[in-house]
This record gives sequence, structure tokens and C-alpha cells, in this order.
Amino acid sequence: MHGGWEICVAGEALIALPQKALYWPGQSTLFIADVHLGKDASFQALGIPVPLGPTTDTFLRLSAVLAMVRPTRLVLLGDLWHSKAGRTDSLVADFLAWRQVNASIEMILVEGNHDAKAGPLPADSQVTEVKEPHVIGPFALCHYPEPCPKGYVLSGHIHPAVVLEGKGRQTLKLPCFWFGKETAVLPAFGSFTGCARVSPAEGDQVLIVCEDTVLPVRTGVASGEC
Repeated sequence: MHGGWEICVAGEALIALPQKALYWPGQSTLFIADVHLGKDASFQALGIPVPLGPTTDTFLRLSAVLAMVRPTRLVLLGDLWHSKAGRTDSLVADFLAWRQVNASIEMILVEGNHDAKAGPLPADSQVTEVKEPHVIGPFALCHYPEPCPKGYVLSGHIHPAVVLEGKGRQTLKLPCFWFGKETAVLPAFGSFTGCARVSPAEGDQVLIVCEDTVLPVRTGVASGEC
């Protein structure tokens, strides 16, 4: 796929996409993490004057990547919504309309810390909510990036990024996919999420998202050919 990078994990070929999503062709499954719908509305509820554009942009980007990949299954690795306050009637209506357009795609939400606080999704959302770990094939699907005996962990939560350093003390902070020996952490998908610098261990593989391209900045034990 254009701009993506293939990596072999737990014997399966995965494609890290510049849209901050991870595709598993063998199971026609797309993984994303930390969407944080309604974060802008949550800030407004707290009296912080931010525009409502980021949630709309997130819906548009998610629709675009689904149209490009055409998966049969979408797995959300936690924090679909940001908070109960951000789940306004209008945004819920937008979400349900978006879900109806994509009704043919199975959707699974692995509960994250923000999901737990926001409460259950509407009954007609057609999203299966599960606790971690949710096992599919060799993967333990989680929100928190902690090793699990049930499989190689695919997770989110920490919104990973790395800082590239150039000449003249120039630095550039970029979101990344972080693959370690037992766990992988996906970049935050949401448009209004921010990111946190991580410190990969020796042998981990880091794939940076740079505009419309995914590139490796470190190779190691998690990479290879399937």
C-alpha cells in the first residue's frame, strides 16, 4: 500500500500505514488506537475555547482509510471516545450515521481507560466492546502496552513518538509505531491527541510516520520476512 511499511510480527505480515493505522492482510483486519472522539467538545465543556474541527477531521480520516483498505474488521485498541462530557448528542448522532455507512465492517472496541470513564456505547452502535486481552490469532489485543502470556500484544495508550536530531541541534518530533519483543504500540489516530516521546530498547523496531510515508528508524528483533 502506498507509503506503508511491511513488518513481520508473530509470524504474520502487518502493514504500518501513514494514516496511523496497522493493517493485517491475512485477516482483513485494520487496527487503530486512541481515537479520542469528542475531545474538543470535552474541552469546551470545561470552558476551554477550542474549535470542534478535530473530531470532524478524525471521522473523515477514518472513513478515508477504511475506503482505501476495505477491511472486513476494524479493531479499536482503546479510547474511542475521550470522555462522557465530550459524547454530545450531536457527536453521537454523527458517530451513528458514520457507523451506518460502514455497517458491513465488523467493529470491536477493546476498552481503554477513557472508554471506562465515558461509559458504554449506545446500544445501536453495532460495536462489540471487549476487555483486554482480546485474542485473535497470535495477537493479544489490548489498550495498555504490557506483555501478555496469551499472545504478542498490539496496543495503544501512550501515543508514542520519537525525536529525530539533525545538525545544528535541529529536532523533529514524529509519531511512530513501536514494535518490541512482546508488545507493539500504535500511534494515536485522533486528530487532537498529542504524543509522548518514548525510549525504545535496543533491538526494538520503530517506524516513524512522516506525512504520507512510514519509514524505519531502527531495526531489530521484531522485523523480518514472513
